[in-house]
Amino acid sequence: MNTHKNARLTPHGRALLVHRVIKEGLRPEEVAQAQGISVRTVYKWVRRYREEGESGLQNRSSRPRRCPHAVSDEVREQLIERRRQRQTYRQIAQRLGIGHSTVARLLARKGLNRLAALEPARPDNRYEHDAPGDLLHLDIKKLGRFARPGHRVTGDRQQATRGAGWEYVHIAIDDHSRMAFATRYPDETGWSACYALLEAVRYYRGLGIRFTRVLTDNGACYRSRAFHRLCRRLGLKRKRTRPYTPRTNGKAERFIQTALREWAYARSYESSEQRGQHLPAWLHQYNWHRPHASLDYHPPVSRLGLSVNNLMGLH
Repeated sequence: MNTHKNARLTPHGRALLVHRVIKEGLRPEEVAQAQGISVRTVYKWVRRYREEGESGLQNRSSRPRRCPHAVSDEVREQLIERRRQRQTYRQIAQRLGIGHSTVARLLARKGLNRLAALEPARPDNRYEHDAPGDLLHLDIKKLGRFARPGHRVTGDRQQATRGAGWEYVHIAIDDHSRMAFATRYPDETGWSACYALLEAVRYYRGLGIRFTRVLTDNGACYRSRAFHRLCRRLGLKRKRTRPYTPRTNGKAERFIQTALREWAYARSYESSEQRGQHLPAWLHQYNWHRPHASLDYHPPVSRLGLSVNNLMGLH
């Protein structure tokens, strides 16, 4: 039991009360007047002390020893079993003959008040390949074109650039080092995916990274014959994520979220073209200077093992 802030007696105050009566010999009326309590309360704590000693002055639970109206253990088990069968509060209350609020209270106590709690969450799909080049994650992010600042900046949705269309940022990220690369194309066709992969391979080869496998989602561009032939010519083994399971390609998905927050929507751009011109500078900041939490707050380039001269040349 928690003592409220306006309580006249705490365990320390009860001990003082008993000391004044038993040790100092004061009359209960005098102690009651001094401590702002009733005489009956003084007698109660003195009696408890004489019967139980120091332990008798501690707080006790106010819960009754028995409650005839409490839900039995058998009904509790049936309630939990029906909930695991995904029954609603109302269905359980009607079948077991108990109140709706009682069902809600007991299920919340067991942590089963939400249906999502009936199925434990999948463990984090965390993995990392041993060396740079073991796996290249590929993905695409669709961004709207604009000729003037849009509603994200102005707050006026009537100033949208009508008919501007879309541009597609093809991103690539090395699984081990998190070195990232991105290029912009006007579409997400198989040929655009091929050109983006070629540019990414050239960029990483400049860093001394040669890939053996690529991981993509199940988009049409990555299932095209052109992309399949290019991977075969480059000696890349293709892997695809499970359908509707973006967490399989989590490093690419996380990089996209970071790019949107720190590049695409980080400031007001006059046009989508100006936004695209800032992409290389932001990629340089991300790869060479930005601390990465999964890399012990070092930038991705720290994992490449490059010499100081190489770092200066690429910088």
